[in-house]
Amino acid sequence: MIADILTATLTAQGLLTAFALIGLVMLLSEFISARLTRGRIHGSAIAVLAGLVLAWVGGVFTGGSKGLADIPALAGVGLMGGAMLRDFAIVATAYEVDVARLRAAGGAAVTALLLGLVVPFLAAIMVARASGYTDPVALTTIGAGAITYIVGPVTGSALGATPDIMAISIAIGVLKSILVMVATPLLARPIRLSDSRSAMVFGGMMATTSGVSAGLAATDRALVPYGALTATFSTGLGCLLAPSLFFLVVRAFA
Repeated sequence: MIADILTATLTAQGLLTAFALIGLVMLLSEFISARLTRGRIHGSAIAVLAGLVLAWVGGVFTGGSKGLADIPALAGVGLMGGAMLRDFAIVATAYEVDVARLRAAGGAAVTALLLGLVVPFLAAIMVARASGYTDPVALTTIGAGAITYIVGPVTGSALGATPDIMAISIAIGVLKSILVMVATPLLARPIRLSDSRSAMVFGGMMATTSGVSAGLAATDRALVPYGALTATFSTGLGCLLAPSLFFLVVRAFA
């Protein structure tokens, strides 16, 4: 009886349940980060890995395709992880930016943006070609996923890519995001990632907003808005160019 009442309450308050669950995951992830890795691996990176494991467990448990969101009591996770709240969170990271410092980045930030789009795109296409993929749509979608896990599915949807190709593109983007999260605090000193200008260049080069934000948070929280700004812009630019200009170039040479 109590279990039925609890389940009904959690289901009725799905979004609140999702916030509570994610809050618990973040709390445990921060604890693991501080106690087991001494802060070297940011809690966000651990939380992302935990989220992937939970999604897999949810899929196995329900036999569905939406991970934990297929469990009625946790259906709010699907809304919380949807495009609306995701985009709001991404845009919110730019609110603390000092415009004067943004202008100071100048051509370096622009160059970083272009390299952050072209280099991972070409690298992923080369690997995909070596793995036997020849279809321009598949190549473009996989290449877009290497930019970010957002650009990949956006490009795949626009070009009509098959679900398996879109899944590959998302997996590549998630892997890239996790690597950036983990590597940023470790490499910050050698690459002189210490001020707003270098953070903007870094954000443009890496392109992944989640990876850059978490990595910079573990390095210096004051740098997060600057890296997130160029990373967010790179994501938007990728969503614009990948299914249009990049696809036309790939089709011409595929």
